[in-house]
Amino acid sequence: MRIRRRSFGDFVKAFFAFLALAVLLVGVPGALATQIGWPLPDGVPSFDWLQQEITVHTFLNILTVIVWLAWAQFTACVLVEMKAALSGVGVPGRVPGAGPSQLLARQLVAALLLVGATAASFTPGLSQLGNGYDANQKPTVAAAQATPGIFAQQQEQASGAAAALAEQASHAAAHADAVGSTAKQGDTKFYRIQPPEGRHHDSLWEIAQRHLGDGRRYKEIFELNKDRVQPDGSKLSEASLIRPGWIMEMPGDARGGDLVEMPDEAPHVSPDVQQQISDYARTGDHAQGGGGSGAQGGGHEHAGGGATQVSVPDQQRPAPGTGHQQATAVGAESDSSFGLPEALLTAPLLAAGLLGALGRRRRQALWQSAFGAVGGRRGMEPPTPSGDAQDVQDALLVGADPEGVRLLDRSLRGLAASLAEESRALPVVYAAWLSNGDLHLQLAQPAGKPPAPWQQGQDQTFWMLSRTDAERYEDTDTAAPYPGLVSLGTMDDSRLLLNLEAVPGIVSLSGREADRAAVFASVAAELATNGWSDRMTITLVGFGEDLTPLAPNRIRHLEDIEALVETMEAETRQRRGALGAAGHDSVLTGRTGPAQHTRWAPHLVLLAAQPSAEDAVTLAELAADAGRLGIGYLVGTETGDLPGAAWEMEITGEGKLLAPLLGLELDAQLLPVAQQRAVVELFVEADPERDGEGPATAPPFLVDISEQGRPAVYARLVGPYEIIGLDTPDGERSALLHEALALLLLHREGVHPRVLSSALWPRGVTDDVRNALLDRLRIWLGTDPDGTPRLGRDASGRLTLAKTVVSDLDVLRSLYHEATQGKGVGSRAVRGRLLTDALVLVRGPLLADRPEGRYRWLTHEIVDAQLPLLVADTGLALCEFHMEKDRAEKAIEALNAALRTAPADERLWHELLRATHSTGDAARLTELATDLIGRSGARGLPPRTEALLDELLPTWRDAIAAVG
Repeated sequence: MRIRRRSFGDFVKAFFAFLALAVLLVGVPGALATQIGWPLPDGVPSFDWLQQEITVHTFLNILTVIVWLAWAQFTACVLVEMKAALSGVGVPGRVPGAGPSQLLARQLVAALLLVGATAASFTPGLSQLGNGYDANQKPTVAAAQATPGIFAQQQEQASGAAAALAEQASHAAAHADAVGSTAKQGDTKFYRIQPPEGRHHDSLWEIAQRHLGDGRRYKEIFELNKDRVQPDGSKLSEASLIRPGWIMEMPGDARGGDLVEMPDEAPHVSPDVQQQISDYARTGDHAQGGGGSGAQGGGHEHAGGGATQVSVPDQQRPAPGTGHQQATAVGAESDSSFGLPEALLTAPLLAAGLLGALGRRRRQALWQSAFGAVGGRRGMEPPTPSGDAQDVQDALLVGADPEGVRLLDRSLRGLAASLAEESRALPVVYAAWLSNGDLHLQLAQPAGKPPAPWQQGQDQTFWMLSRTDAERYEDTDTAAPYPGLVSLGTMDDSRLLLNLEAVPGIVSLSGREADRAAVFASVAAELATNGWSDRMTITLVGFGEDLTPLAPNRIRHLEDIEALVETMEAETRQRRGALGAAGHDSVLTGRTGPAQHTRWAPHLVLLAAQPSAEDAVTLAELAADAGRLGIGYLVGTETGDLPGAAWEMEITGEGKLLAPLLGLELDAQLLPVAQQRAVVELFVEADPERDGEGPATAPPFLVDISEQGRPAVYARLVGPYEIIGLDTPDGERSALLHEALALLLLHREGVHPRVLSSALWPRGVTDDVRNALLDRLRIWLGTDPDGTPRLGRDASGRLTLAKTVVSDLDVLRSLYHEATQGKGVGSRAVRGRLLTDALVLVRGPLLADRPEGRYRWLTHEIVDAQLPLLVADTGLALCEFHMEKDRAEKAIEALNAALRTAPADERLWHELLRATHSTGDAARLTELATDLIGRSGARGLPPRTEALLDELLPTWRDAIAAVG
């Protein structure tokens, strides 16, 4: 790398700039003072003075006053520009009415300081012309395109400024290259960001001042460390946003006692810090072979127009003082991952879809098991995952953003409903960006004014909806307008969702086979489980046969391209004919208005293997108008050259998804093979059709129900929340402690610390706050008589409770298990006593009095489905126990007790009808049937219930009609 030295022309420009400033700042006032003198009158003017004749002398005095004012304004401009240039912080203030005068002052100051300081140290102060610091670090062409998403007219405005500062920018880039070369030479030093002391917080400016002798050199530190992964998993993206514990690589000439020079000074720091610095040193351009900055710059360049251009929406900068807090809240969670897969932690929409689909699958398996027989065909408890599957499940719980999925779904459906009310067609949407909770839709072409509360974005091809407005939407019975949206990755904290079914042709993906497979798996998994679509078909070719369990109704697998071509030729003909017969020009017009019931579900094809030249041409012909038909193609290629590809993307070994023609460089969303297998394992274990022969699964935690097993801490969760054996904690954190204990009690297998913190603080929290809460929880729970803490950790680092801390749900499960599979099997008296004791514990639904807004993590659990089924099974078993001795009234009492917690369980109503029938009271049976009909509403009684009534009370219809 070559350092650009100051040329002779630089000194000439600086000399003439100095002369110009000297003449304008000193020569003009000197000439006015010596040649003309003081232009204003010496005394207070009288009325007679206004009536005097205007002479040449008076006219010269007026002109002199104007010149003095102009000089004062120009001097103010020079001072403002000089201050901004020397400090290098912020944008120069505007001098009122200055205009060209301030522009001239800026150019002269820049030329003068060019030989006295590095251009990179003062060009941010010149950014008023349209270029930010990032733009000055790019080549001249890129500098004219300051940020992606700014279109041609804005680029033209910025181009003049880019030309004016081109030389300074190239010098800054050369200086950055010099810094990089210094790092390559092995003279590498590091600095660890110190924690705050009182109100003092470490900053890059102060670090540069202490160790480089000039605070303005903070930009050199920023460039060395920008976008490199820190020990806590986050990255440096803004020079003002740094956090304690981060490591900064320093320029080679850095000096100071608190620097660490590797490896010479490694023995003087702790082993943990040594490891962190060693890991950090392996990142960055000097460790990765260089070239990173070029790719970064290229990713932000804007391709030249065209209807298929994808742009980044204009970003709103956080207000001063809020950015650091926001970054800390979101990023601090990654400090200690305990091996959780990062791919799922950073994919909130994918994780939410997988978590929701997994919960539905487990509930379905639970219901099928419960309705198979009393006690359950496979037991009440789903298998507890272990190993990689357990890590993946925890990562899903931590990374999922179900609220974001809900808002995205409601926003899109609300937009479709609003357009339908105005008799407007849905616009073609190429991409959606999620940025700080706001949703930006990029349209293929302008579509007029968006319906309220949507607003027009940075230009006519962007529609924007703020998070605040999105939260006002309610569920609407409208077809999902854009089900083909799928996450590809993030850029500058904005998440890109590409609408695969709207692409005018094939989307190609090149790169190494393993990297492509991770992208394809992520796309397939999110399409199969996302929450913003109704129905779709996902055809996988050349990969993903094992992904079918994620959504058997959506995913289908084809062996080869020949089968795909045959299938898609037939479907393409069918869709063209169906659209023509319906009078629609595209599937979008079929998703609004009277025809929306047809739904026009998309068909998305994911072809991982590169097709032959002949097959590629055939696919290109099929995809020519695929966007109109609701069919999308994502095709893998080894060479990056695929005939008929409308959009070309590349996945790199570093996890970057590049699309140079689209102006995109994303941190790709991936699902690597190991995580893919673990996700599939979770779904396979929860499959309701899976063979469940064998003994029922025992509860994960059985309580000693004898008198000797009295617990030290007893929590009542079934009904209102109550804790016995502990004092109520004081302060505002009492609610958090209760919620944390409830989560641990419902997961006796252990809870990952990050799962706990994400459950209590869904929007993120720092490690310090989480650890402080765990310390309070540990102190609150106390220790057992032998000194063992009641809150501990297992070998994997997950939080566990001692056996002396139990809940009534643990006791309920243990009593039912003992009655049906333990001592109660051989003793009728023991079974009756255990079942009666179990039913007495039921005081209502789980955590009946939980405060609004808390315990949202219960939506990811199946305990809300387990508890009613467990109570129903207990009631049915106790009913059977009493009916064996013809004690119908006791059986009815047990069934009514169970119905208070499980009112929707059809099995309980059937046994209640039989028990009531056994009393011989026809009027009472008719009254019960009337009550059942009233509860069923407009849907009417289920067929099996009607059949049972026909058997027990053949005249029930006439009797109920007579009752009225």
